[in-house]
Amino acid sequence: MGHPSATQLTGSIVALATPLHDDGSVDYPALRKLIDWHVAEGTDCIGVVGTTGESPTVSVQEHCEIIRVSVEQANKRVPIMAGCGANSTAEAIELAKFAKSVGADSQLQVVPYYNKPTQEGQYQHFKAIAEATGDLPLVLYSVPGRTVVDLQVDTVLRLAQIPGIVGIKEASANLERAQWLLRERPQGFAVYSGDDGSAVALMLCGGQGNISVTANVAPRLMHQLCVAAIAGDCKTAMALQFKLMPFHKVQGIESNPIPVKWAMARMGLCGGALRLPMTPLSKNLESLVEDALRQCGLI
Repeated sequence: MGHPSATQLTGSIVALATPLHDDGSVDYPALRKLIDWHVAEGTDCIGVVGTTGESPTVSVQEHCEIIRVSVEQANKRVPIMAGCGANSTAEAIELAKFAKSVGADSQLQVVPYYNKPTQEGQYQHFKAIAEATGDLPLVLYSVPGRTVVDLQVDTVLRLAQIPGIVGIKEASANLERAQWLLRERPQGFAVYSGDDGSAVALMLCGGQGNISVTANVAPRLMHQLCVAAIAGDCKTAMALQFKLMPFHKVQGIESNPIPVKWAMARMGLCGGALRLPMTPLSKNLESLVEDALRQCGLI
């Protein structure tokens, strides 16, 4: 992505899980290995320290180091979208400045969670970040299921006028809303799905890609799905979607990233450790995730 006027990022953007050692510390060698694997499998961009990357429980120091190591390991082979969100505007700016300083390609900025800002508060939050770090392209992230507050379409359209704000990760799974964004957005403003289950539909409507949890276990298939859907090839995209739906479904049996972490461990991609308050997948649900991986042809 580089400069804001650079070619728009499209395709499969993995919402990468953060591998941890059994003692809870970050497993940087496993992180490097995952990044190499995603490059080899065709992932178009790697998103680090988002929800799936357990951003709420890594320290600021670790958060920065995960971004730094990821940029270093990707070594410009694929762009890195750094999760820099916080419910404190000052902290979000600090994280974004750090991400920029180590060479990240873009920043993902989630709606502030827990403190429930108004629409105006959300507008001012993202505007302040863009004004401080607009040379690092900013992707808004709306996920009302996690943040409680909603980033409304008219607020997004106001924000889309601000230099440096280049797109949105729309994770509400509300396709009518996505279509309004796609209809009204200014030229060059990207709309990405943040929901694997409805991503094909959003891309067929004109979206630019999918910021994906499923790509953690099926990067090649998700890349192919995105290529087909963005090209308007509904038949190919849906054949891949039908294949991957069992995994999309089990992502939600316990809070993300609990099921995907278990699946990654089962596939030998990294250890299964999570940080409290995230707990390992309930024993009685393991067979469901195992079965989904089998149905998708991943084990």
